[in-house]
Amino acid sequence: MSDPILYTLCTLAYLGLATWFWPGQPGCFRTGWVPRLLPVIPLILHLYLLNVGVFEGQGIHLGFSTSISAIAALTVMTYVVASWRYHLAGLQGFVLAFAGIAVAIEAISPVPRAAVHSAMPAFQLHLAVAFAAYSLFTIAALHALLIALAEKDLHKAVPPKIVAGLPPLLTLEKLLFRMIEAGFVLLTLTLASGILFSEEIFGKPLPWNHKTVFGITSWLIFAALLLGRHIKGWRGRTAIRWTLAGFISLMFAYVGVKFVLEVLLGR
Repeated sequence: MSDPILYTLCTLAYLGLATWFWPGQPGCFRTGWVPRLLPVIPLILHLYLLNVGVFEGQGIHLGFSTSISAIAALTVMTYVVASWRYHLAGLQGFVLAFAGIAVAIEAISPVPRAAVHSAMPAFQLHLAVAFAAYSLFTIAALHALLIALAEKDLHKAVPPKIVAGLPPLLTLEKLLFRMIEAGFVLLTLTLASGILFSEEIFGKPLPWNHKTVFGITSWLIFAALLLGRHIKGWRGRTAIRWTLAGFISLMFAYVGVKFVLEVLLGR
């Protein structure tokens, strides 16, 4: 692993910004290019550390810690890019706190073994699409939590600062479903590329294991959510619950399995 000082600096930078941008804090609803670009500072260091951790030695080292870290880095990147187009104020604190925790986990974890078949282009394409899907659904899950927090405080006699600075709930929900729709496309491509990769290596479409079961389950949950939104106009708590259920299932599909194998079972 890289210098622990760099990991510490990166973690503290993320968590410091998360505190500043946390809902209800002074920086939460700051606009302009400076607040949008501040997360880029720890992100650059994060990407450097991730590059060293994932590509140390030969092959691609993607264990539990580096997978969480990669998802977090992509989530921050997605947030920074999307914040120039969409009103994402209020979400910064959640995203940056998640990234800070992810870097800290990577810092204290041993270097994972290189992934099998990591040099194959089909595998690399599958990983790229999968992690892009993970990052989008991570932002969607955090956004759903923000909506839940806003809904809870909306009817208070004196609405908290977080509610006063947020767009209308309908606008927040529309943005949530845009994230889910984009993530669903990437998740579909992830499953499709996984089938092609499995066919190429093992001679069968999909191995029937925990990763496959949880991956397909998350796809079905998000498909049902989008269908429910289109047909029955699902929104509010229903949308939040389905979003979080799909996200949890998706996390179990890869990261959860890695956690059980590497952390709990020590394999």
